[in-house]
Amino acid sequence: MPLAMNREVFITCAVTGSGATQDRSPHVPRSPKQIADAAIAAAKAGAAVVHCHVRDPETGAPSRDLGLFREVTERIRDAETDVVLNLTAGMGGDITFGGVEAPLPVNAAGTDMAGATERVAHVAECLPEICTLDCGTMNFAEADYVMTNTPGMLQAMGRMMTDLGVKPEIEAFDTGHLWYAKQLVADGILEPDALVQLCMGVPWGAPDDLNTFMAMVNNVPPEWTFSAFSLGRNQMPYVAASVLAGGNVRVGLEDNLMLDRGVLATNAQLVERAVSIIENLGARVIGPEDVRRKLNLRKQAPA
Repeated sequence: MPLAMNREVFITCAVTGSGATQDRSPHVPRSPKQIADAAIAAAKAGAAVVHCHVRDPETGAPSRDLGLFREVTERIRDAETDVVLNLTAGMGGDITFGGVEAPLPVNAAGTDMAGATERVAHVAECLPEICTLDCGTMNFAEADYVMTNTPGMLQAMGRMMTDLGVKPEIEAFDTGHLWYAKQLVADGILEPDALVQLCMGVPWGAPDDLNTFMAMVNNVPPEWTFSAFSLGRNQMPYVAASVLAGGNVRVGLEDNLMLDRGVLATNAQLVERAVSIIENLGARVIGPEDVRRKLNLRKQAPA
């Protein structure tokens, strides 16, 4: 297919994630204040959207605590810098099995399974403009860990998000996830102008070679908006690749800790690097108000 470069690009910054990166860089934010400050700094650097998880402030372990989400969102909203808020809804579907000879009972220490209402509770309370919907089940890098998102769970969570007026960002880790996302739209659970994040290079989803990436892009309906990212040293090459393929970009410490070889990055520095790449390609980086118009977002005030 001919290239259809995107000339009006928005940047999402994924500021902390839920991976075990908290002790690998001092720049990975843990507390709600640190996460909000990192999000605001990323917005000042050029990110129109900030994607936020929360962590236990003491240990840095991933958390689903409503109070932590509330504090992060309030701090970001109270800041003078405008930014579109995107909260994760990916947690609560983790199964770690007991081992290859005795998979059951599951390993309680690594298992976090919750119902649909509980998984969306912080979204209902905080009412961000966007929240994520991991659109499938997959093996992750760990030997016995599975990220679990059944069709029934996705239908229930997708309906809740749509009814709340929060736009789901479909997280697609492989082509089958896009296939099912299209079914969610066909069933009226998600709106036709869907938003999708192409998650490349996450073991063991879609590898981040360009042939696989273009297969993912070619499975995105033309009326949808897509963004893409890859991990580690391929984060910045995928800024260019996504723009050239017609998409938007995601950077941030959730996916990559390094600015250069041996140089630990901050979120703001990664955004600045992405801005430079996008502008050098001849495109324009757009801000939060343009993104709201482009994606038909609803800016809501929690009760």
